[in-house]
Amino acid sequence: MPTFPTREADVASLGNRMISGMREHAEDFPAPPFGADEIEAYIDAFQQKSDAAALAQGAAAEAVDEKGEAFQTLIDSLRAVLRYAEDAVKYDSAKLKNIGWNGRKRRSELQAPGQAGILETKREGPGWIYLEWKRPTEGGRVAAYHIQILKDGEKEWQDLTTCFERMTVLTDQERGVELKYRVLTGNRTGRGVPSNVVTAVL
Repeated sequence: MPTFPTREADVASLGNRMISGMREHAEDFPAPPFGADEIEAYIDAFQQKSDAAALAQGAAAEAVDEKGEAFQTLIDSLRAVLRYAEDAVKYDSAKLKNIGWNGRKRRSELQAPGQAGILETKREGPGWIYLEWKRPTEGGRVAAYHIQILKDGEKEWQDLTTCFERMTVLTDQERGVELKYRVLTGNRTGRGVPSNVVTAVL
């Protein structure tokens, strides 16, 4: 989202671009909370107070205060117009540029997660196995990891468990038969490509 300026010259510049844009594209901003004439008057008032403050900066503390009040009035009016304009044109950047502003950046769409890397058997014992793998190097953010198993003689992989860390200890595993394991990453878009396969007989 664009940042509202803080330098006096930049605020005044935004105000002038806003005045020009609202006058040239009145059909896009038919009922702003502050019209172009009002903004122009606020800029003139601020400039007058600014000039007065510059001429009497040392001795005219009152003029400086008035300048600050005028500047805040200008800021409040510009912010109000920007809020109105964003709603009026539904954050259309092309139209908002006509008054010196930009629409909010759209959130990037979530990508499918990449492939989990290097699935390894770290330790194993009778009926249990400790698996560990690497984070994907590409793709969208991973929300969960899905562990699948393929038993000897079967053709279809089965979901075994879901975890949120890059490791898991699987217990109560069938003993004395060949078991294959793999990991799939997942998020709202679906699942990623299966990892490499590790084989164990527990």
